[in-house]
Amino acid sequence: MRRAAFAVAAGAMAVSLAACGSAKESSGGSSKSSGSSKKGDAITVGLLLPENQTARYEKFDRPLIEKKVAELTNNKGKVVYANAKQDASQQNQQVDTMITNKVDVLIVDAVDAAAIKNSVQKAKDAGIPVVAYDRLAQGPIDAYTSFDNETVGKTQGEALLKALGSKAKSGKIVMMNGSSTDPNAAQFKKGAHEVLDGKVNIGKEYDTKEWKPENANSNMEGAISALGKKNIVGVYSANDGMAGGIITALKAAGISNIPVTGQDAELAGVQRIVAGEQYMSVYKPYAPEAAAAAEMAVDLAQGKSLDSVAKDKVDSPTTKGVPSVLVPVTALTKDNIKDTVIKDGVYTVSDICTSQYKAACDKIGLK
Repeated sequence: MRRAAFAVAAGAMAVSLAACGSAKESSGGSSKSSGSSKKGDAITVGLLLPENQTARYEKFDRPLIEKKVAELTNNKGKVVYANAKQDASQQNQQVDTMITNKVDVLIVDAVDAAAIKNSVQKAKDAGIPVVAYDRLAQGPIDAYTSFDNETVGKTQGEALLKALGSKAKSGKIVMMNGSSTDPNAAQFKKGAHEVLDGKVNIGKEYDTKEWKPENANSNMEGAISALGKKNIVGVYSANDGMAGGIITALKAAGISNIPVTGQDAELAGVQRIVAGEQYMSVYKPYAPEAAAAAEMAVDLAQGKSLDSVAKDKVDSPTTKGVPSVLVPVTALTKDNIKDTVIKDGVYTVSDICTSQYKAACDKIGLK
């Protein structure tokens, strides 16, 4: 990945992104968007999200994108939404439907970055620009926004090392990576390995099918059986949902007080951090990501340039120099819950500190 310097406030719940146009596919230069005729505010944005098991998509991404599109189009633009429910074939069919319905632009968070390639090409051929959202889809995409995914993995690895301290090589860690069909998962894994390799003993490592907590739970049970419960000192989990499944397996085996990482700052993950069951998560502020996707989509639909929005360039396996916005991340622990998810309005204290967690919240001063 090639990255240019840029700055986005990690705590901001809104991003002001002035923009004016699209990017020339495969070159990194600017040109007209796929939609050659300029449009006004009455545009239709197709939004395709990958699944509804991870809380973020329905709770944050969808409403944030819808709100930003409305704001940018004086409430004249509309968002047509579909969720693939982790089915790549269904998502391809949803792209076909969006093309048939002649949307002006697509925002796509791919279930499978490679499987979506032909559908992205179909949209391009139909004159519909495509913004890859959160995951770097293959095919002739016009723009991309996500987080610096290798940095996410490094942040998780650094946090795990900090938690392990002098015990880092006293036993084995288990690495629970994400789905092999998600290019982000490979980048998280790469970043984590850059930090952890040589500093810990990796006993077992898994690529977890479909990111599902139940699959992570099954993998963790296998790791415990193979390594022995007394030999496991920590777990690298690529996200919070899998961390939940991992922690269930650890509890069932009588294993406690070992650090487990996560990502996404899901409410259940934050509550586990408060309770001391999960060591950390990676807080990724969804509002800047959603705002960037919405702004690029609106500008592409209106035939404008993206030069003032997308300050970065990213290469996918099929497209070079994709105009991109990469948003920074923060390691979330019990020490900075107030300064991150609460300060940004993602959750309130009452959301986190339900009766089950009140005592734990009181203990860390979360009131």
